[in-house]
Amino acid sequence: MKQEEINKLSKEDLQDKLADFQKQLSDLKLTHVISPIENPLQIKTIRRTVARIKTALAQQEA
Repeated sequence: MKQEEINKLSKEDLQDKLADFQKQLSDLKLTHVISPIENPLQIKTIRRTVARIKTALAQQEA
């Protein structure tokens, strides 16, 4: 997700997206440990998306 898309979402939507992306991240990490995934850069992009969402949530709370 791009930062512009994240900024347009409400707090509840951000929390839902955060939970979804965190689940995806944990699933990808587990899959990668068992057998290497085809595109390991997916882990990096999802981790960064999680960070962007957390930052947006913190900004909305402040």
